[in-house]
Amino acid sequence: MTSPQVDPDVDLRVPGQRREWSRHRFVLPVIAAGGMLGASARYGAARLWPTPEDATPWTTLGVNAAGCLLIGVLMVFVVEVGGAHPLLRPFAGVGVLGGFTTFSTYSVDTVSLLEAGRPGVALGYWGGTLLVALAAVVAGVVVARAGVLAAARLRRRGRRTNRGETGDEQ
Repeated sequence: MTSPQVDPDVDLRVPGQRREWSRHRFVLPVIAAGGMLGASARYGAARLWPTPEDATPWTTLGVNAAGCLLIGVLMVFVVEVGGAHPLLRPFAGVGVLGGFTTFSTYSVDTVSLLEAGRPGVALGYWGGTLLVALAAVVAGVVVARAGVLAAARLRRRGRRTNRGETGDEQ
């Protein structure tokens, strides 16, 4: 009788699946390293700007908003600009920014506000965080795309100037 496999979809005895593992063997360690950095940064923010008991958790809101903004910027550069190292998104996006932003603390903060008898603040914090986070991602994408377009214009202008064109004609 054979022992059951932990994951029936992965069999390292199959050469194709073994190659798949070897190709991606650094993804999990890179995510873990990034996660340690991101979670440490979040912990540092919470220590620098602690939230008094039963108060609105502005630090968690700010951390989540900043992380979402950076996720929007990162995704533009990784997905739309391209050319990034294949481990950049797992390290920076999933690891660092995933560890930095915190759904668990956001949830605990919301429950703490409810338990403190502040349901209106809890509801506002719960919904407001979602709206702020989504707006931050959109803002990150918009700012990054504008930066990419401005950089492309500067490169084109530089090439025209190098060829003897002024670029002032309309």
